[in-house]
Amino acid sequence: MSKFKIFSIALLASAAVGQAQNLDQATKAIDAEQYEKAKSLLKSLVSTKDGGKASFLLGNIYLTQSVEDSAKIFFDKGIALDGGKINNIGLGQMFLNKGDVSSAKSKFDLVTKDLKKKDIEEYIYIAKAYMNADKPDFKSAIAVLEKAKAANPTNAYVQLALGDAHYGDKNQNEAYSAYRSAYQTDSSLIRAKMQLGVLLKGAKAYNEAIKAFDEVATINSNYGPLYRELAETHYLWANNQPKFYNENIKKALDYYEKYLSLTDYSLASRMRHADFLILAKDYKALEVEANEMKKLDKVNPRILRYLGYAAYENGNTDVAISSLNEFINKGTNKVINGDYLFLGLATVKKSVGADGKTVDAALLNSGIANVKKAVEAEPSLANALNEIGKNYFTQQKLYNVAAAIFGVAITNPNSKNYLEDNVYYGLAVYTENRGKDEKTIDKVALESADKAMDNVITATPTYQEAYLYKARINSSLDKDDVMAATYQKYLDMVLAKGDEEVTKNKAKVTESYNSIAAHYANSDKAKAIDYFNKTLALDPTNNYALSSLKSLQPKR
Repeated sequence: MSKFKIFSIALLASAAVGQAQNLDQATKAIDAEQYEKAKSLLKSLVSTKDGGKASFLLGNIYLTQSVEDSAKIFFDKGIALDGGKINNIGLGQMFLNKGDVSSAKSKFDLVTKDLKKKDIEEYIYIAKAYMNADKPDFKSAIAVLEKAKAANPTNAYVQLALGDAHYGDKNQNEAYSAYRSAYQTDSSLIRAKMQLGVLLKGAKAYNEAIKAFDEVATINSNYGPLYRELAETHYLWANNQPKFYNENIKKALDYYEKYLSLTDYSLASRMRHADFLILAKDYKALEVEANEMKKLDKVNPRILRYLGYAAYENGNTDVAISSLNEFINKGTNKVINGDYLFLGLATVKKSVGADGKTVDAALLNSGIANVKKAVEAEPSLANALNEIGKNYFTQQKLYNVAAAIFGVAITNPNSKNYLEDNVYYGLAVYTENRGKDEKTIDKVALESADKAMDNVITATPTYQEAYLYKARINSSLDKDDVMAATYQKYLDMVLAKGDEEVTKNKAKVTESYNSIAAHYANSDKAKAIDYFNKTLALDPTNNYALSSLKSLQPKR
């Protein structure tokens, strides 16, 4: 009997060691972003003595994958299990996601109130909750981690988390110091070494970042997150150096495929891949990926987003509109501003008739309303409108559509295309209204176009074309004094550059002379005659100047 007892204890000890190993393996799988492997390991531990911690880690994975209902199930279940108090941290992050900071702190306090002096893991997870919340609070994360550092100053995991917090708080020097300390303390923390390359990526030192990542690859060539970072670095490099765009985008997409092969091809990973394909603007591949995801899960709503984006870019506006409307109108979905942007752009595209000329005003207004909604909530989205607006202006010559697009783009003064967008907005409005009579001309839009040109002139007073465009707009507004004065400013700039510049801009110069002359025709005939003669000095056969001069001459 006693032998049996001893044997039983040995079995229990062996089981305990196995459970600990599984928990350690799961933690390593999470770090390697092998989430499906980690979930499988953790689910086998929920009914063991490590159930509380396993439930917490499971809930965190689901939060990372934006599956909040599953996350809450595991957090709630985990609280009642051994060591389950830590699950309050997960529930606290869910409160942070809702903007309820007070309730989140109450949950965190439940975890920290009875901690022993050397306990630091809980502080690290609380800090991560602050960092991983929908609206990250890096300063609160740093404050929590300082408590952990005071308890254990040399702990590598504390240093790693501090590096993340300082990086998020845009403190490169402190982040570098923390990551370096973490790796020097524990060289098995490959993520800390990788993050030194991430800092270089964030500083736009792309070549140096890639060298740093290559160093990591020599240590562990199978570390999946490394290839995600390489993919993102080449993507950013492509956007910052257009000359090498195609080369870098290809590398980015290849590295992302390697990342997937080293993590998993689960639905969650495919969704992350789809998000990257959107960044890389590879919409053909996105459509393929969306259809692959559909095979895995026909009802997952996020697939509708990817189908919608891909359908818009690939020219199928009806599928884009139906997919995105279905996604947005399902109340439980986490809608992002890009969803409204793509829905709006798809609706704008649909507003253009089959003849490529007629525009359905109601559809156009509906589409622009969603584009505006997206940009108001996330102003950086205005950057994407420049290319779209220029296509409607230069290729399709749909000036009313172009004006509507650029009208939204210029609401963000920090847009990288802000001045060019103002120019195009003014030109689009002017061109759309040129030749219209008093009843149909849109004076409100023309006033806005005039302000847009003022924005350009204020920022770049030497840009002579802006004065020409402003003069034309004010001509349409019947503001002849402003028109004449602005044409004169344009002339002064052109004439100051010499005869070659005048010859190059002959049509615009004669337009300016004639318009100023017409302004003075009823108030100062001598000036009018002088300006018409200036036109004829450049263009002796100019019909408008010749006929106008004839009418200004005294009758004999």
